[in-house]
Amino acid sequence: MNTMPRPEHPLPQWERSTWKNLNGEWDFSFDFGKSGVDRCFYEKKDWEKKIIVPFCPESDLSGIGYKDFIPGVWYHRTITLTGEELKGDLLLHFGAVDYDARVWINGVEAGRHQGGYVSFTFNITKLVKEGENDITLFAADDVRSGKQPKGKQSHFFYSIGCDYTRTTGIWQTVWLEWVPESYIEKVQYYPNLAEATLGIKAVVKGQGTLEAKAFYGGEPCGSVSAKSEGGTVTMTLPLSRLEKWEPGHGRLYDLTLTYGEDKVESYFGMREVRLDGEKFLINDKSVFQRLVLDQGFYPDGIYTAPSDEAMKADITRCQDLGFNGARLHQKVFEPRFLYWADHLGYLCWGEYPSWDLDLTRSEALGIFLPEWLESVDRDFNHPAIIGWCPLNEIWRQTPGFQPIVYQATKAYDPARPCIDVSGYTHVMKSEIFDVHDYDPDLKHFRE
Repeated sequence: MNTMPRPEHPLPQWERSTWKNLNGEWDFSFDFGKSGVDRCFYEKKDWEKKIIVPFCPESDLSGIGYKDFIPGVWYHRTITLTGEELKGDLLLHFGAVDYDARVWINGVEAGRHQGGYVSFTFNITKLVKEGENDITLFAADDVRSGKQPKGKQSHFFYSIGCDYTRTTGIWQTVWLEWVPESYIEKVQYYPNLAEATLGIKAVVKGQGTLEAKAFYGGEPCGSVSAKSEGGTVTMTLPLSRLEKWEPGHGRLYDLTLTYGEDKVESYFGMREVRLDGEKFLINDKSVFQRLVLDQGFYPDGIYTAPSDEAMKADITRCQDLGFNGARLHQKVFEPRFLYWADHLGYLCWGEYPSWDLDLTRSEALGIFLPEWLESVDRDFNHPAIIGWCPLNEIWRQTPGFQPIVYQATKAYDPARPCIDVSGYTHVMKSEIFDVHDYDPDLKHFRE
């Protein structure tokens, strides 16, 4: 029996067989004074507590359940590597760490990532050795500072209104991944229904031949290849069979990508979205979006679903009630949630947890935009995501902020519609103008 929490692959749209899940018991310490770096905690041997990763220390599932504010936390675990595992490159992945994360390998700092909602990776090849290796992480978090987006994490001790228990530190899967010297770093998919083709834009490292093979229901339906010296590769994959992804029907193609010795299992959906006046079209059919507002909190795991099945159940329950999708509200959801949305034909609007970042600060754009575009990049290939919503309920115009965020989003992904700000204050260039009306009186709603 597998007792590891959240044992499934965290990126099912980008899966190599050469990976190892690092969830489970880690050493843990609070750092209320955020003095651990000065005290060299990255060399620490004696740890006060244990924590179950990937659940945050505020959650019951972590084994800690500390609900008060936590300025800083430390994590540690030891991994053992064989000589065979030191061949090629070794990547260390974190699904998400809230908020300011620094990582040390064997006492040497491997890197830093600011932003509590998206995945990040460090190449630790040159920092590890055969035998035992120490991984140490420090995360600082301050939802009351106005200097970091917090979404619906409460800035009071108790949950209040529509703000709930906070999340600090690691809250998504941590894993190792082995890649050869020449490998595929990332890929973007561009469906073309009229031509029955899939555009592929890849970034590769080293020399090789990039090959893509598509399957539907296990049957081959197209392949393409191109040689590369490294860098960007673009290809067009013709499909002998066209199956459209649409609401309620997550028709997906399997895709095998190879580059030299590197092999990645992926999938894609043939789906297009566009606006036509006041109509929202999916595959040129007008679709009325009957959506829930999903805030992504769990009683026992807070930001982290207790199981893969729990995320799937969130979607199937909504579909059973007659809804065809969700606005993923004030949180960047786990890729596993989007995996189920892709498979179940569940419409999603991707959003960023913009609340409580003081947009009037001169540094606000530099805090917000990098992680927002990281989230757009991470989730670009999911057919379930039919639009972007970077900001929610801005009460007044921020001329140096809103237009730039909207334009950057459209520049990065021109294919999906974008709401500049959901509710209240819009900029003129937004292609969607929405209204938040909380008045239950039908007479006023009609007016």
